[in-house]
Amino acid sequence: MSNGRTASSQTAPMAIAAKFFDEIAARADEAEKDRKYPQDLVDRMAEAGLYRMCNPRDFGGGEHSAGEFAEVIEYLARADAAAAWVLFIGVSSMVHLSGFEHGAAEIMLNAPDTKAAGVFAPRGRAVAAVEDGVKGFRLSGQWQWGSGTQNSDWLTGGAFITAADGQLIKNAAGMPDQRSFAMRREQVEFIDTWHVSGLCGTGSTDFAVKGLFVPENFTHNFFSPRTRTEPVHGFPKFGFLAIGIAAVALGIARAAIDNVVGFAGAKTPDGARRSLALKSATQRAVGEAEGAVRAARLFFYDTIATAWAQAEIGDEVSIEHRRDLRLAMVHTVRTCAAAVDKMYDVGGGTSVYLKSPLQRHFRDINVATQHIMVAPDVFDLTGRLFLGVDTDTAML
Repeated sequence: MSNGRTASSQTAPMAIAAKFFDEIAARADEAEKDRKYPQDLVDRMAEAGLYRMCNPRDFGGGEHSAGEFAEVIEYLARADAAAAWVLFIGVSSMVHLSGFEHGAAEIMLNAPDTKAAGVFAPRGRAVAAVEDGVKGFRLSGQWQWGSGTQNSDWLTGGAFITAADGQLIKNAAGMPDQRSFAMRREQVEFIDTWHVSGLCGTGSTDFAVKGLFVPENFTHNFFSPRTRTEPVHGFPKFGFLAIGIAAVALGIARAAIDNVVGFAGAKTPDGARRSLALKSATQRAVGEAEGAVRAARLFFYDTIATAWAQAEIGDEVSIEHRRDLRLAMVHTVRTCAAAVDKMYDVGGGTSVYLKSPLQRHFRDINVATQHIMVAPDVFDLTGRLFLGVDTDTAML
């Protein structure tokens, strides 16, 4: 059986991403209009190795670090946030599949152009079943925020295991048995729900199944002890997911600031004698935005590097580093959103026209802020840890 290895799996992912940057920027309107990402572009990005950049080498991946992953997502978000969002979901989902039971992971990741996406939230219910002598589950559910699912070969959806009467089955720790279920794209129904204000091109529509039989080895307990030794499998799972969101936010903020700087010298607001660049309000807004975004970016990459260093030497990433990782992610997203808001205000009437990138930056980042991984509640969670208050750290 092929391990899906390609020559590009060992190529620096930023070098690969650079080859797609201009096309991604040029096709942003297309993705926005279609409300999902162009399949041909996603296919070529996968074939080039971007989807499996962080995967273990025995699954054709380059085993690139979380920091390298973040740099690629940030960079591509400058061209189009939707493209970067679909890719970060794809990369994190591919890593997730590589942690499935031996045999199932090989089947799912065999092809070098495999693409994956999914939703962690346990919006499904599954009952133990046997089909043709194979043990598994009958799965039913509907999952929201299915970013990139329509572009993918394999989808995952979270679900609780229940008895036939609907009662939750508990695991050895007394907690509900919550698993991730892997499904082929052709096995699910896509529901046209993605009519939204921003990140339109991500195609984050609902998907559903009813009574789908899923073999047991195509399920994975998200909270089970790690079975692989690669650093990416020792890195905090929720932290890795949040990295993608924050990296997208950094890319959007960078693009918004650059856009204002690009036209401020040539634009003279109605009723004014001086260009926008010569107004003190513009100068202050740009200076504040630059300072805030650069500072957040340093915090962002520093916490990633520190946590990754622990994972690299095989140590369990400490609660303190997990805390800092989640704090850095939510802080980065909120800081970038504030910076984009400033740039939108500075742009004045220019900002509202569809031909202006600022209106899309404004819409995209204010959808990104709504993701549960970077919700304001994360400040509460990390604050409790700083204060020494008893805290459930499962989501770290």
